Amino acid sequence: MPKIKSHKAAQKRIGVTGSGKLTRVNAWRGHHLQIKSSRRTRRYAGKSIIGGEHAEQVRRLLPYLLKGHK
Repeated sequence: MPKIKSHKAAQKRIGVTGSGKLTRVNAWRGHHLQIKSSRRTRRYAGKSIIGGEHAEQVRRLLPYLLKGHK
């Protein structure tokens, strides 16, 4: 049986923590940062955890992402 292809766009944007949680980069941090307040840009800094129904959708897009975790 052939391998399942991973969704390449999702693969470039989503990561996994050591404990197996899915992470993503926050939006609104790409450009036009001069007109945004420091408080606002700090709020968008870092990464967020993907949970619930969205995590299930990502697991379908990336079947081999969590291989070796759990």
